[in-house]
Amino acid sequence: MGFKNFAELIETVKGLPTKPSVAVVMAQDEHTLQAISRAVNEGLIEAYLIGDVPAIESILAELGEDKAKYTIIQQDTVEDAMACAAQLVHEGKCGALMKGKLETGQIIKGVLNKDNDLRGSGLISLMGLFESPVYHKLFGVTDVAINVYPDLEGKKGLINNAVDALHKLGVECPKVAVMAAVEKVNPKMKEAVEAGELKEMNQRGEITGCIVEGPISLDLAMVPESAKIKGYESPVAGDADLLVAPDLVSGNLFVKGLTELGGCETGGMVLGAKVPIILVSRAAKASDKFNSIALCAYAGRK
Repeated sequence: MGFKNFAELIETVKGLPTKPSVAVVMAQDEHTLQAISRAVNEGLIEAYLIGDVPAIESILAELGEDKAKYTIIQQDTVEDAMACAAQLVHEGKCGALMKGKLETGQIIKGVLNKDNDLRGSGLISLMGLFESPVYHKLFGVTDVAINVYPDLEGKKGLINNAVDALHKLGVECPKVAVMAAVEKVNPKMKEAVEAGELKEMNQRGEITGCIVEGPISLDLAMVPESAKIKGYESPVAGDADLLVAPDLVSGNLFVKGLTELGGCETGGMVLGAKVPIILVSRAAKASDKFNSIALCAYAGRK
């Protein structure tokens, strides 16, 4: 089934019988607390704020927030804050993590730290979810921020991560489009060759829980009329749930085009850990941050 838009997702999260909880690592960041406080006040989540307690409480006061609405935990270092967040995850108290005042590399390092036991069985990746004014449902794009030039096995990992997340979002059998500039395997185009191999893996049962099509161009994956005109037949054509970019550069350029020029709303989550991770830019729109919190809260619900 899945969701048609973020408003539908947000209302579903609000209606959950138990509020999901998010642990914010090094929460003494105004932009992060603005997003978290909105999510708390609108009834989406409960929040554990980990880091410098006096600084966190000062920011909450500036935002006009009652600190009693939050569980605030003192931790002096990034490493200790990550260890605390990991403990909350393992105790079943939190189903998602959020990056506060620390670098992206630091939170990823914390996930990879064996002592924290937060890493899943595969690679770490990022999937953005998008709401387009010209498409009939939310769709994902991976990877747009972490894996620079994934090889064939890496792309298999990207698909597995994203498919698992889409299952948690209610998409029973995601339709996966492995993107290329052409829709036929061209031996001169590495991304087209790998797309064809990923499709074969899916057909052999090496990639499960989804339908993989590739290579396939963007118009055929997203526009039913284009597929009809070109006589391209596939269950994925015009109805893709997930677009797999050839590499980070093309994926990043594509999604920035979607948001900056295409009028898309977006949210995103880091996958491959035992819980989803909210990792958004300080420059991201408030709606992007809010959507990301709702997305990860729902995907990480118990």
